[in-house]
Amino acid sequence: MSAPDLISRLVIAGANHRTSPLSLRDALFVEDMEAPTQLAAWRAASELSSAVVLSTCDRVEVIGLAEHPEASGRLLCQALFERAGDKAPRGGHPFYVHTADTALKHLFAVSSSLDSMVVGEPQILGQVKAAHQVAKEAGHVDADLDGLFQAAYACAKRVRTETAVAEGPVSVATAAIQVASDLFGELTGLNGLLLGAGEMGELVAESLKSRGLAQFTVAAPRETRARDVARRLGAHVAEFEAREEAMLGADVVVCCTGGRHLVVSEEGLRQVLRRRRQRPIFLIDVSLPGDVEPTVERLDNAFLYALEDLERIAEQNRGRREANAQAAWTVVEQEVAEVLKSRRQRGAVPLIVGLRGHFEAERRRVLAELGDDAERTTERLIQRLLHGPSEGLRQLAEEGFEAEARALLRRLFPLDETPSDPESPPDR
Repeated sequence: MSAPDLISRLVIAGANHRTSPLSLRDALFVEDMEAPTQLAAWRAASELSSAVVLSTCDRVEVIGLAEHPEASGRLLCQALFERAGDKAPRGGHPFYVHTADTALKHLFAVSSSLDSMVVGEPQILGQVKAAHQVAKEAGHVDADLDGLFQAAYACAKRVRTETAVAEGPVSVATAAIQVASDLFGELTGLNGLLLGAGEMGELVAESLKSRGLAQFTVAAPRETRARDVARRLGAHVAEFEAREEAMLGADVVVCCTGGRHLVVSEEGLRQVLRRRRQRPIFLIDVSLPGDVEPTVERLDNAFLYALEDLERIAEQNRGRREANAQAAWTVVEQEVAEVLKSRRQRGAVPLIVGLRGHFEAERRRVLAELGDDAERTTERLIQRLLHGPSEGLRQLAEEGFEAEARALLRRLFPLDETPSDPESPPDR
């Protein structure tokens, strides 16, 4: 199969967050353990020579190579419909099919997080790599498809290093991490305290812990809830009534009780800061209504960020990512063009090898006939090499293709078209 034909064999079929509801994507979802078997069935049903299934909360799609990609795409859509079962829509078509250049651009865009619900989110590249590896280990990926995935990874790396599309947190949890990092620098070695057992508070605490906080303590009005959260976080448990005592050793305090009473008051925090010898304390209040008295911001070394503050930071960064997406798309376009150019150049390799072989064979024939007479040998060699092309050019001129032939020769050789000696009859 020639190199240009590789791109023409590429096909991608699936459903994503723009074309389908979450319920359909849940029905289509393919677990890693199931992927090898499911891929084998889909390859057989849709005549794919190799394939990868990418299954995330945003998308379920099959990336493969086929001799007849349009037909294979239709068969893949039918297979996805069957897998969806009663979740398949009765009207409309939730599945898309991309082939050839369009499929290559889609693969690059997905890997570069330009097709995600949140543009620039970092998880998708790891998910693509994991799906690729699962399929490869199961024998579903050949060298051609593997090469296209490697090119997608190179594109994603350029997007992340040359554009700002992935910069800035776009969720409340990541916004909290940014603010904490701005305040303390490295988070490693800091201690955290979670007051309450709300889901958002646990999510923020988990994110902070993953970034290096040494330990977390959990205190909640209901001790059983505190113990459940602490077990999931790998944290300690403190009595909720003794929360101000627990705050003495905490650099970051996450509040999420979901109650209607203040959990941290200005006066209580003033006493905590005095006993901490004014070491800074960062309070993240993600409770509605708020757990922290707003006036604590008047205290030196107390830094309060409420839910609306973190949401504002996240929304600003989402806007910046969208604004930077055009630069990232430019990178994708360049990388797609480079792959197509490289593949086309590879298509010329057999012609170049054949041309070199032809010239070498003629050289050997002339040497065998004329030996060491360099002038006669080189003259005869040129005549032999030009005989076929000369006859072909005359024929092209007779058929009305002189302009095209002239343009091609000028592209290949630095020709001087000034008339010189009359042409000598070619020697066979």
